[in-house]
Formats: sequence, structure tokens, C-alpha cells
Amino acid sequence: MRMRYGLLLIVLAASLLQGCALSRAKIRQADTIVAASVDRQTTCDSADHCPTPSPLLDAAEKVLADSTPDKPAHVVTLLDDSEASLAARINLIRAAKTSIDVQTYIWDEDDVGQLALNELVAAARRGVSVRILADQLFSFEDPAILAQLARASPNLEVRLYNPTFHSSRTSPLEFAAGVLCCFMTFNQRMHNKVLVIDDTIGITGGRNYQNRYFNWDNDFDYVDRDVMVGGPAARDMAKMFNLFWNHKRAVPITHLRDVNRLILNNPGPSPWPAPHYAYPARVDEAQAEAEDPEWLAEHIASNSLYTSKVEYFSDLPAKTEQPTRREAREYTAHVMHLVSSAKKEVVLQTPYLVMSRRAKKIFKKLHRENPSPQIIVSTNSLASTDAFAVYALSYKHRKTYLNDYGFNIYELKPRADLAIDAYMLANAVDEDDGAPVIAGASGSKRKRYPGTERHPGFFGSQGSRNRPAPLTSPGRRFGLHAKSLVIDDDLGMVGSHNFDPRSDHYNTESGVIVYDQHFAAELRDSVLEATEPQNAWVIAPRKPVIPVLGQISQAIGDISAMLPLFDIWPIRYATSYEMKPDPDCPPMQPNNPDFSRCYTAVGDFPDVAISPKLIYTRLITAFGAGVNGVL
Repeated sequence: MRMRYGLLLIVLAASLLQGCALSRAKIRQADTIVAASVDRQTTCDSADHCPTPSPLLDAAEKVLADSTPDKPAHVVTLLDDSEASLAARINLIRAAKTSIDVQTYIWDEDDVGQLALNELVAAARRGVSVRILADQLFSFEDPAILAQLARASPNLEVRLYNPTFHSSRTSPLEFAAGVLCCFMTFNQRMHNKVLVIDDTIGITGGRNYQNRYFNWDNDFDYVDRDVMVGGPAARDMAKMFNLFWNHKRAVPITHLRDVNRLILNNPGPSPWPAPHYAYPARVDEAQAEAEDPEWLAEHIASNSLYTSKVEYFSDLPAKTEQPTRREAREYTAHVMHLVSSAKKEVVLQTPYLVMSRRAKKIFKKLHRENPSPQIIVSTNSLASTDAFAVYALSYKHRKTYLNDYGFNIYELKPRADLAIDAYMLANAVDEDDGAPVIAGASGSKRKRYPGTERHPGFFGSQGSRNRPAPLTSPGRRFGLHAKSLVIDDDLGMVGSHNFDPRSDHYNTESGVIVYDQHFAAELRDSVLEATEPQNAWVIAPRKPVIPVLGQISQAIGDISAMLPLFDIWPIRYATSYEMKPDPDCPPMQPNNPDFSRCYTAVGDFPDVAISPKLIYTRLITAFGAGVNGVL
């Protein structure tokens, strides 16, 4: 009875919230206040808006000038390193002469979020047109910050994508109401991540504006990847940004109920506040690197390559409004076409190994070909993921992935050597500043600043959604967030697409495809590094200890896995393996005859402590077969 009344209240609240759009009068009133009280200070009187010199923008301008429709020219840089990715953003924002467009899924209020906002406000105040488009659900949790941004500069505009109930912040009641009353609209999110400078150079990939994407979190950071592209593809980024910016789901912040109320209640000037960084020395270091020509040359420009064919693809904002329109799912469709054309090898890196229906058909068809291409998949383990519910479905379908699709699956360890080394690089400081010292995977020592990352979730900044399962071992941990694809050593793709049902059907996604063997080789090496024994466990069939009983157990497990519900048999077909510390044992795939001699089983969920999340993982494996698309 209580549940029935609760559902009725939620449905009633949903109907009320849907009808709570602001009146045009209140919007005009807020716009008038903003126009009268906006901070009009300028820091530059020059026609070029006083840009900082940038070898990155210079290279992009040159290739764009040399490019023709018949022979396009691009400069491309793989941004694996989080330190370089942050420095590139700061450098380009400071170098902008005319425009900066930013599109993102998450914008937090931690050090990275504050740093990016302050750099953008500074650019606007020297005369550059700055536009920020962020998905509403996980961005700008405090409406007061948006009210301040509205008046930070006349050159700065902010819009939120798909604010379902006309507010910048989603309360628990609104979240529940959104799921019940208007699921398709509420569930469709803008997952694109793009920064475009002067319509000339752009950065896209997996990183959002939050500490953990740049190795600044205190206890959980991401292994992630971006790509920087100068040339015609950057112009395509700018064109697509405009489509999103002008779409009806991109809502100006004065149209949001909570922000509008703050502006009307505080008509006086609301100055943009000075930043309060948890670790200002670390921010100073990042800003200094962004203006150091030698540092930029060594860590970014030296890794750039010049090539011809580069394509930027994005789904349209109408992806779920008109799902029958193929062009609305252009990026998703193109990714699937590329995979289906593979002849020799597909190297896939995704944080969430849950296949859409279309992806299943493609990989099954590829595996039946003779010869079939090798499929290498780098993904998360339960120990490294912060999305345990998604992992549970990946775990459920391991046998299908191994046998029907021919996947070679490598799951990231929560303390992978490559992640520890990347963290150290992003937090290295001078020897005399008094910061604590940590030892890296290679044994070297560097100083670092621990972050103070908040953990935003569906129900606020202290929610537990993004907290991974507890481990049996102590220490800093890492998860995989990069989304990349290499096909036949011919092309490489870096973007936001997770190759899962959400990316296929609900979220809008974007990415860059580089048709260059050198780029493909560099990206392939980067992905395969995450599959090395010091960084990942190998997923392979379980070896029965007792032959007959083991075969019976596998047969029961097969029947259990085929059931739509009640997949409760605890002994699964496959498990995790660790390479033995034997000098005679090189890394190898499970089909190698020496695999059993050189690898030892370490259990289905290595390093994961018994906890509610471990129990939830088992329960979702047993009863969650129908929620693929939602997750």
C-alpha cells in the first residue's frame, strides 16, 4: 500500500513538474536583469583579443590554409597523457582569437572544473566569444554558479542540454519522476565531449571537466584518452556544435526555474568569484606548462603527425526524437560499418563491455568468417569499474563473448602500472615544496598532491553511484574510461562512444576517425599496453578441477545463462587469470597450449572485497537481463 501511494505521489509530482516551465515574462525579466548587471570589464583593447602564443594553434592554422577539398590537410595529436591533455586545453583557450565552443557531459566544481571555468571567463573578458553547452544531469550542481556565470561577461553564454523539469539541478524526486513519466526523454543524454577553438582546432574524446579525468582525484582516477585535430575536421566539429547549440533541448540558463529565481531575487551585480583551489600549486604548475613553449614542444607538438583524411562524426541531437532517421545516428552507424568491414584485427577499448543487438550480430558474423579477424578487447574489471551494474551484465555474457564472438578480453587491474605512472606524471612537483612522496610502478619516486574529489551521483554530490566496489588491498585505484577502436592497422578512432546499447540508442556520441597507419599503430600500442600482464587480468574458460563434475557444472551454467531471469548458478564458464612470475612464460592468449602452465586462475572478481556491491553484481547478473539499454 505504501509503495502504491509513493508511486502515485511521484506520478503526480511528475505531472506538476512538467507544467512548471517559466513564463515568458519571468524569462524576459531575468534577461533584463542580466543585461543590466553583467560584468563588462575587459582586459584587452586589441582587435585580436590579446591571444597567448600557441604552437598548437599555429600548426592548425597552417594546415587549414594548405588544405583543399580535394586534398585535405590535418595535424593530429593523440592525448593519452592527462597532463598534456589539460595543458593543451589551457593553451588553446588562452590562444583563442575569436571563439571557443565547449560541449561536455560532466562539469564538476572541483579544481579541474574551476580551472576550466576561470580560463573561459578570462578569455571572454578579453573579447573572445565563449559558449558552454553541458548536459544537465551531471553538470553545474550549484545553480548559484550558473547565476554568476550568466553575469560574468557579455561574451560568455551557457546552455544546459535536456533539463527535463526546467531546472539546473535534479532532485531525487525529480529523478524518480523523470524515469516514470517520460523515460525516453529523460534517459537521452548528450555524451559528446568537444572543445573547438576559432573553428580551427578541436579536442574530443572521453574526458569531462572533473578531477578524476585528469589524474587529480584523491582515490579514484580514470585511464582516458583524447585526440586533438587541427584542420577541416575541426570546422566540422564547430558546425555540429552549432546544431546542438540551436536545438530546442539546449536551454539558456535564464530559462531554468532555479537559476531564474536566483537572478530575480538578486538583481544586483553578482561578481564572478575568485577560485578556491584545493591544491593551488598543482593548478599553477598546469598553467605554467600550458605557456611553456619547450614543454609544449616536448610533450605535445613532438607527438603530432600530419595526415590527410580525418573525419569527425557526431549523432544529431534528434537521435531519440526521430530514431528512424539514419542520419540522426550517423556516428553510431559509421562505427558499426567500420567494425563490420574488418579483415585482420579489431582492437577495441571500452569501459563497458555490454554489446548492443547490432554489435552482437556484427561480431558474430566476423567470428564466422574464414579466416576470422582477431578481436582484442580492453575493458574494466569489477575491481576497476565505477559502474558495477553494467559490469554485471558483461560478466553474465562472458561465454558468448569468448565463444560466439571470439573476443580476447583483458580486464584492467585497479592498480595497473600504466595508471600509477600516469598519475605520478600528472602530480609531479618540485622537490622542495613539502608535498608527500609516492613510489611509482617503476620504483621511481615523485612528489604528488592528493586530490579532494567529490563523488557526484544521481542524488547529489555525496551520492554513491560513482564509488567503485571496495577492495581487499589498500591504495589508490584507477578505472578505464577511454573509448577507442583500431581496425586492420589502417585507421584509428577516438571518441565518446562506449560501443554499448546506451551509446547506440540513447546518448548522442561523437568522435574522430583518422585514416592513417602511423596514427593507428600509435593508438593500437596505447590500447595494448593496457592488456599487458602488469595492467590487466585475462578472461579465459575455467579449467574444471574434477572433470565430470566440472562438465556437469558447465552444462548447468549454460542452461542458467540462457534463462531470461534466474541466472543464479554461481560457477561461471570463464574466470580471471594472472600470469605467473616465471621468466619462461611470456604474455600469451588463452588459446596458446602453454596458457595453463603460465597462467593461474585468480577468481571471478579478483581483489574485490565482500560487500553490498559484490552482492548487487551477482543479483543483477541473475535478474537484470532486460536492462541493457538503460545501463
